[in-house]
Amino acid sequence: MTTTEATAPAQGPGDGFHVFDTTLRDGAQREGINLTVADKLTIARHLDEFGVGFIEGGWPGANPRDTEFFARARTEIDFKHAQLVAFGATRRAGGSAAEDPQVRALLESGAPVITLVAKSHDRHVELALRTTLDENLAMVSDTVSYLFAQGRRVFVDCEHFFDGYRANAEYAKSVVRTAHEAGADVVILCDTNGGMLPAQITAVVSTVLADTGARLGIHAQDDTGCAVANTLAAVDAGATHVQCTANGYGERVGNANLFPVVAALEIKYGRRVLPEGALAEMTRISHAIAEVVNLTPSTHQPYVGVSAFAHKAGLHASAIKVDPDLYQHIDPERVGNTMRMLVSDMAGRASIELKGKELGVDLGGDRALVARVVERVKERELSGYTYEAADASFELLLRAEVEGRARKYFRTESWRAIVEDRPDGTHANEATVKLWAKGERIVATAEGNGPVNALDRALRVALERFYPQLEKFELIDYKVRILEGKHGTESTTRVLISTTDGTREWSTVGVAPNVIAASWQALEDAITYGLLHAGVEPAE
Repeated sequence: MTTTEATAPAQGPGDGFHVFDTTLRDGAQREGINLTVADKLTIARHLDEFGVGFIEGGWPGANPRDTEFFARARTEIDFKHAQLVAFGATRRAGGSAAEDPQVRALLESGAPVITLVAKSHDRHVELALRTTLDENLAMVSDTVSYLFAQGRRVFVDCEHFFDGYRANAEYAKSVVRTAHEAGADVVILCDTNGGMLPAQITAVVSTVLADTGARLGIHAQDDTGCAVANTLAAVDAGATHVQCTANGYGERVGNANLFPVVAALEIKYGRRVLPEGALAEMTRISHAIAEVVNLTPSTHQPYVGVSAFAHKAGLHASAIKVDPDLYQHIDPERVGNTMRMLVSDMAGRASIELKGKELGVDLGGDRALVARVVERVKERELSGYTYEAADASFELLLRAEVEGRARKYFRTESWRAIVEDRPDGTHANEATVKLWAKGERIVATAEGNGPVNALDRALRVALERFYPQLEKFELIDYKVRILEGKHGTESTTRVLISTTDGTREWSTVGVAPNVIAASWQALEDAITYGLLHAGVEPAE
């Protein structure tokens, strides 16, 4: 591809409103994120599948990774909805855009759209660029017009715009006007320091729109916790281009979160900004991107978090049983999420009934049964158990009450775990379990990386001959919490274990005076639940 060639796929919902994603550039500046080229390509595919209009891939020429990304994206990704955007700066002071090597790198990226960052705060021009206000305007005009003449669509990010507007409104507006007149399709007002509030955004965007006639966009950082609100306030004031990042990733506390912004535009504003059916993929896309960047998805993120439609209080559950809309602002299926009932000491009858339905356990409208379960949960949580994060253990408790007995695939005679401190500073961990399964007594010993891992392995050694399904089970997460002691310095330990069979995951809980005993309880529940859902009939 030559520097004057560029391809642009057809827009999804049209060019009247832009959803512009900058996860690969601005989002990658978050502490703890370090994307490889392969990571960036994967995320770009997810974003294109979601249906955003523009994907800002990075700064070609500024570092080898971004340069490689653009080279590979041109041949490895068949964009269905998005246009790839290259990010860069206006030409250097005193030079010309046509001869600026950084501007040349933008063209060589092959991206059909280029975003230029420009100074719009007078103090930044004089102190950071070390040039005059007039020269800064010339830099904007020359670079935009040059790229436009080369067949590129140009967006201009006015960095520190709102702070600059407060310091020198006329100069800030002159930068917008200059970019617009030079051929910029959109001029983006950036709250780079993230210090603005929605009412301030609305007032400034309205005035700048009226005074310049430019098409405006918004780029909001989240330092006041208002990035999403500020973005929507700018839309209310007339902005038709929103810049966001997946899951709100970005430097410091992050950027405007793509997913609540898009959900608000589609659901609350009734504005179509995604291809048909894409909104229902939002939760999946959010979690997929979180996996790529190796960050645990935020459980309390609006719309897509696992807790976004989770209900704990008994009062809420009673109302939801009548009509879910009474305590939910939307149907979670619209964004690909699900409603969850949390069982805790706050639970009432409605919570238990709804949770039973969710887990596929028929309570048959038995009020006495439900009342027993409620009391059992409250009693157990008082002693330290928590079921809102351990659905598998709760299901076993519920089934035991319904069926009149606990599910048993084996019976424990005894177990022990030994940790040996060796002279060379290493440790040996060994566990022995004595069990009964299918009428046979089994004694098994195993070593492991820690006493709990040794117990887990010993359990498998003992039982895999009877239950070959255990070969697929894998412990994937282990959490310990020391609960507040009730008698002097005594304490209670709670252990949460997550297990997978390669297809589904489940969590179990154990509580005991020491961590090994609590772990054993959680391990017993994990195996019992896994075998139950593998269709294995109980042996006891």
